[in-house]
Amino acid sequence: MKKNIKYAFPKTLPVMCGYLFLGIAWGIVLEEAGYNYIWAFFISMFVYAGSMQFTMVPLMVAAASPVTMAVTTLFVNSRHLFYGLSFVESFKKIRQRPYLIFGLTDETYSVLCGCKNEDPDEKHRESWFWITLMDQCYWIIGSVLGALLGEFLPFDFTGIDFAMTALFVVILLEQLLKKPKMNGAVAGFGALAAVICLFVFGADKFLLPALLITVTFVFIFTCIVKMEGRDNAV
Repeated sequence: MKKNIKYAFPKTLPVMCGYLFLGIAWGIVLEEAGYNYIWAFFISMFVYAGSMQFTMVPLMVAAASPVTMAVTTLFVNSRHLFYGLSFVESFKKIRQRPYLIFGLTDETYSVLCGCKNEDPDEKHRESWFWITLMDQCYWIIGSVLGALLGEFLPFDFTGIDFAMTALFVVILLEQLLKKPKMNGAVAGFGALAAVICLFVFGADKFLLPALLITVTFVFIFTCIVKMEGRDNAV
C-alpha cells in the first residue's frame, strides 16, 4: 500500500491545485444558496460530478424535480461514458473497480491515461485506486472549506459561481484552437440551440431540450464525418 501511495501522490498534485480552488468556489456557491458545509461534504462524497455540482445548485434552489436533475446529470456528464470505454479491460483487473468507475472524472481520467502511457504493462495499476481516491479527497476538502469560508467570512462572494463558466470557456477555447472548423461548427450549433430553446421554453426549462438537441446534432455530425472518412478531424 505504501508503495502504491508513494507512486500515486505525485501524479495527483496538478489535480490537487485545481480541485482545491474549484472546490472552494463551489462550496461558496452552495453556501450562498443556503446549504452549509455538511451538505457540501455529502454532495461531494456521493455526487462528485464537478461541473454538474455547479449546475445542480440553481436546480436545488428552484426545487427541480428528480427527473430533471437525473436527465440533466446524464447529459452534462455523458462524456464519462466514453472515458470508461477506454478503461473497461484495465478496470476488470482491479479489485476496487466499482469505485474507479464512480470516481472517473475528467482530471482523473487524464492522470490515468498518463499512467497508462508510461506504464503500458500496467504494473502500477493498483495505485489507480489511490489516485482516484486522492482526487476526490481534494475536491471534498475544497468544497467543505469553501462552504465554511462562505459562512464565516464577511465577504461578498457575488459572482464567484462564474468560476465554472470561466473553466468551460477556457476548455472551449482550447478545443477551438485545436480544430477550429469542426469544433467551431459544433459550438456554434450548441449556442444557437440554447438561444432558440431559451426563447421557446423560457429560462427555467431551456437547458434539457438544448442539451438534447445539441447531443443529437453532435452524434449525427460525428457519424457523417466518419462515413466520409475524416475521423481525424473530429
